[in-house]
Amino acid sequence: MTAATHPATVDLSALPPYALALKERINYLPEAQVTRVMRAFQIGAQAHAGQERKSGEPYITHPVAVASILAELGLDAETIIAAILHDTLEDTELSREALAGEFGEVVAELVDGVTKLDKMRFGTRQEADAESFRKMLLAMARDIRVILIKLADRLHNMRTLGAKDQGSRRRIARETLEIFAPIAQRLGMNKFKAELQDLGFHALYPDRYRVISERIRAALGNRREAMGKIEAALTARLQADHLPALVVGRIKSPWSIYSKMRGEHKSFAQLMDVYGFRVVVDSAMSCYMALGMVHALYKPVDKRFKDFIAIPKANGYQSLHTVLLGPFGAPIEVQIRTAEMDSVAESGVAAHWAYKTESGPANSAQARAREWLSSLV
Repeated sequence: MTAATHPATVDLSALPPYALALKERINYLPEAQVTRVMRAFQIGAQAHAGQERKSGEPYITHPVAVASILAELGLDAETIIAAILHDTLEDTELSREALAGEFGEVVAELVDGVTKLDKMRFGTRQEADAESFRKMLLAMARDIRVILIKLADRLHNMRTLGAKDQGSRRRIARETLEIFAPIAQRLGMNKFKAELQDLGFHALYPDRYRVISERIRAALGNRREAMGKIEAALTARLQADHLPALVVGRIKSPWSIYSKMRGEHKSFAQLMDVYGFRVVVDSAMSCYMALGMVHALYKPVDKRFKDFIAIPKANGYQSLHTVLLGPFGAPIEVQIRTAEMDSVAESGVAAHWAYKTESGPANSAQARAREWLSSLV
């Protein structure tokens, strides 16, 4: 399959709805890159023609969904193209040479990397513990984007796990909780980590998941009024000092409650007896101003303050954490950060690869995160 045999233009009228949805998602890329991505879709669809998923859908819907997950993070065209083609070397006639010829060496290298990771069969993991296995995974991926594609691949497989038989569901869920969620956590990708844990917990322990979820719902129902009052008090205090801020209540996930109950030997009531809030402001300076304001509103708890802005975590995470004594006797955990810090907290390393129209100098946290990544690998 050579570039010459294919026209470079893409007939949009012939695209299925899921491909058009991907095209919408990647509208942050320049037009020429969007055309390359759609070209990758055509080649991928052709290569996977006749293959189906367990659910009966055409196989190409899976790589397109993986690409869409990465597009939500605003990743570069190479990563999106490699995501669409990530199963072609293993499952189709498409050769590495053809890939490199059509999309360049970077894409071929990424697809190759994902294929090599897939060849590591997880069945032999009994000999190796999950920790050394995660290290091996990270070491094998010279380009961290390989891991990002693999995590997005796993996330989509977890979202569509229902089509598998029970044995496969449990095996894949356990692997997700032991290997993939911790890697997402290590890369600072909190959003990925939380969803992988949630889906993994739900598939592995459906009854425990149901019971804990119901209890969280009930506890929140009883506390909605209290949470509303605290949120209003925090907002009013910041407004009184003319500090524009967004205050949002945070809710613990079923998995985090379950693991803390097991790991810290705490009861459900003890863990739920905490109110969590996030305060998002416009600058690092405003973070410290907001901290002073919330400390003036509620008394801070001794030794519970952490400054991850002055000293970011290794993966680039920045935020101020403080615990206050609330009006209802329960502690209030508050995280204060800027919108940019919030996006790094949600997307982790992916935020450093996000497509930037102006490739200005990376900020110091990003530079540190890149340094940390190379040391990890």
